[in-house]
Amino acid sequence: MRVGILTGGGDCPGLNAVIRAVVRKGTMFYGDSILGFLEGWRGVLENRFQALDLDSIPGIVHRGGTILRTSRTNPMKQPDGVDRVRKTFAENQLDALIAIGGDDTLGVGLKLYQAGLKIVGVPKTIDNDLAGTDFCFGFDTAVNIATEAIDRLHTTAEAHNRIMVVEVMGRDAGWIATYSGIAGGADVILIPERRIDIDQVCDLLKRRHARGKYFSIVVVAEGARLADGADQVTQGQKLDEFGHVRLGGIGSTLAAEIQARTDFETRVVILGHIQRGGSPTAFDRVLATRYGVQAIDMVHQGEFGRMASLQGQRLTSVPLADALGTNRKVDPELYEIASVFFG
Repeated sequence: MRVGILTGGGDCPGLNAVIRAVVRKGTMFYGDSILGFLEGWRGVLENRFQALDLDSIPGIVHRGGTILRTSRTNPMKQPDGVDRVRKTFAENQLDALIAIGGDDTLGVGLKLYQAGLKIVGVPKTIDNDLAGTDFCFGFDTAVNIATEAIDRLHTTAEAHNRIMVVEVMGRDAGWIATYSGIAGGADVILIPERRIDIDQVCDLLKRRHARGKYFSIVVVAEGARLADGADQVTQGQKLDEFGHVRLGGIGSTLAAEIQARTDFETRVVILGHIQRGGSPTAFDRVLATRYGVQAIDMVHQGEFGRMASLQGQRLTSVPLADALGTNRKVDPELYEIASVFFG
C-alpha cells in the first residue's frame, strides 16, 4: 500500500516516535511505501511530501518536534480544499492517510473521511483533553517539565518569601496544571473546569502565612477564567484557521490581583512553549510507538474514520466522531484529591 502521514497543529514530544513506528512496521512487515506530508494539512493541499523509509528514521525516537514539521492549516477554509486533497490522493495513488493531531487536525480528518477518503487518526495533544483515549503522548513530558519548574521555583519562593504564580498550558482542560501541581507540591491549582474565585485563593494563601509558611506556589492553566470574567485571557484577538485565539496572561492577571489583595510579594512565571520542547519521556516514547504501530495496523485492517485509542493498558480504536465530540475534562475526584493540599 501507499500510505501518507502528517503531523498537524502544535508540536509535542513523541511525534517522531509515531512516525518511526509507522515507517518501521509499514515497510518491514507490510511492504508499504510511506509518504510524509510536510507541515500538516498544508503539505497535502500543496502536494509537498518526502518519501520515508528505513534510512529516514534512525535516531529520531528521542527527538522532540517533528521531522515533517507542522502547521495549523485548515483545508476546509479553502473553497477547493477537499478537491485539492482528493487530487493529492489521486496523483500519489494513496491508499490511506494517517493524521497525527488533536481536535483540529483530526476534525479535518473526519470531514475528509465523510467525503470518501481513507483516514486514520492518532491522538496528539499535550493538553491530554481528547475524548476517546485515556492518554495522549506528549502530556507526560509536559507534566515532567512543569513539575521540574515548580520544584525549582520552590527554593527561590522560600528564599524571598514570595508567592510564585506558574502559568502552564491547558486551553479547555487543566490536566497539566493538576498533575504537575500535585507532583510539584503546589499550594493552589486553578483549572479551566472551575472558575477562579480570587477571594478564596487569597484566603488560602493568607492561611498559609498565618501558619508561618511565608511562600506559596500557585499553578494556573492558561485557559482558566476568573469568576467575574466572561472570557479567557488572550494575547490579542487574532484567530487562527480553526477559529482559536492565542491564550496567555492569566498568570500575570492573577499575580497582580493576589499582590493587591494580600500585600504579599508575588511573581509570575509563564512556561509557555518550553512545555512542548525537548526530548520525550520514556513513557511518551513508548506510548507514541504503540500508537504508530496501531495506526498502520488499522490501515491494513480497513479501520478508516477511526482513531487509535488507549483504553487502560490496551490499544484499540474508536470512531473519530466519538473522539471529537467533547473535550475530556479533569476528573473531579482527582481535583478533589489535589484540593486536600491547598492552603
